[in-house]
Amino acid sequence: LTKGGADYSFECIGNVDVMRQALECCHKGWGVSVIIGVAGAGQEIKTRPFQLVTGRVWKGTAFGGAKGRRDVPKIVDWYMDRKINIDDLITHKLKLADINQGFDLMHEGKSIRSVVVY
Repeated sequence: LTKGGADYSFECIGNVDVMRQALECCHKGWGVSVIIGVAGAGQEIKTRPFQLVTGRVWKGTAFGGAKGRRDVPKIVDWYMDRKINIDDLITHKLKLADINQGFDLMHEGKSIRSVVVY
């Protein structure tokens, strides 16, 4: 199917076992595995060094690699110009007084993004 492994893999759920699998499914020599998900506090990821010395790359990213000062103004402009849709990703709008409910929704996996209005 992939003729030796995937060129890229992405782990998005914060599961350390899946992080390892995402690396190991990559092609030797040039496969890149990107960790996006956030694992629980104190959890560790591990693999055999052979997985890396054969050319696979394991990297992490936050905010898709966006740089705050440089990229946030551009993203806001894109949103205001309706070039990107963010509204459909917002599942909850909460008052500041209800912030604990926002954390509950997050921990229960019931929200994609919550906006706190204050």
